[in-house]
Amino acid sequence: MSGAMLNPVPTSFDYRPPTEPWLTVVHADDDIVVLDKPSGLLSVAGKDPALADCLEARVKARWPSAAMAHRLDKDTSGVLVMCLNKRALGHVGQEFEQRRAKKSYVARVWGDVEADEGRVDLPLATDWENKPRQRVDYERGRASVTDWTVEAREGGITRVRLYPLTGRTHQLRVHMLELGHPILGDPFYSTGEAFAAADRLQLHAEELGFNHPQGHWVNFRVRAPF
Repeated sequence: MSGAMLNPVPTSFDYRPPTEPWLTVVHADDDIVVLDKPSGLLSVAGKDPALADCLEARVKARWPSAAMAHRLDKDTSGVLVMCLNKRALGHVGQEFEQRRAKKSYVARVWGDVEADEGRVDLPLATDWENKPRQRVDYERGRASVTDWTVEAREGGITRVRLYPLTGRTHQLRVHMLELGHPILGDPFYSTGEAFAAADRLQLHAEELGFNHPQGHWVNFRVRAPF
């Protein structure tokens, strides 16, 4: 982990979630709703009343039975699925838990990544002195694996596609930092020019595939807005 001074942890006073569009529905049927979550919106509400607005609340206002099958970080945008009944929730939850769901993200990172592809296999744990940040921890960390490929080199910035094989908190953000290439605009793990290079975290969940509760494979894709 870099020893550079990181940005302060944002507080509830910094929370100004986007409101336009209020909700972007990619797909809906009797079992699932697939959303395009914007950067800056919490997946679920925080404990502070100021953090009540979230994707889950917005979806429940339209589909009261909706429940989260997985989450995206507040600053990450992209494809997220919610379930509309207990059977669907149990099924989709198993797709993630058993790692049958296939996910890919797009990110823009600081620096020129030399190799064309690679794998990061570093265990992660909560950095208790700097929550909610995570850190590499070989003693207490949980196994965390990310595959990556370079999509474009943009002169000091590299566009990469990330394939998380596990689903740890801040996994992609910490793994890229450990490679020496923090994600642009990351309020937790980037500093200086890397933080200032973008007005938001340049991380987007672009594609998600899984076995639908009705038994067929589905794949959803929302192109990165950067």
